[in-house]
Amino acid sequence: MTSQSTFSLAPRPRGFHLVTREVMQHLPPLPRRGLLHLFIRHTSAALAINENADPDVRRDLMQICDRLVPACQPYYAHTAEGDDDMPAHALSVLAGTGIMIPVTDGRLALGTWQGIYLCEFREHGGARQVVATVIGD
Repeated sequence: MTSQSTFSLAPRPRGFHLVTREVMQHLPPLPRRGLLHLFIRHTSAALAINENADPDVRRDLMQICDRLVPACQPYYAHTAEGDDDMPAHALSVLAGTGIMIPVTDGRLALGTWQGIYLCEFREHGGARQVVATVIGD
């Protein structure tokens, strides 16, 4: 069985946002076993899996990103879309546009402390489209 759907995540401000429940609401029934692939259709945001309990992790990750790829650098040539655009593109490359999650017994096989993140790298990125592909039996 293979199924695919596209859905939008609600707009969020710049930061790392736990979206596991929101993603789950948009998925078809999951197979007994298989894989879920999530792909974000944007160049200034990303998807990731990380800590689902302590919000300090999300805050710390944003601070790390700010240090790794600071805004307003004189060497950025791509500046027409705002000071946060080029850093958002760079962070998207570093974080990645897709994640794979195993499906076991009809449920996502995430670890106890794992959740799905929307990594929003723009100040006002808007709704983000995600393509979900489920493969399994």
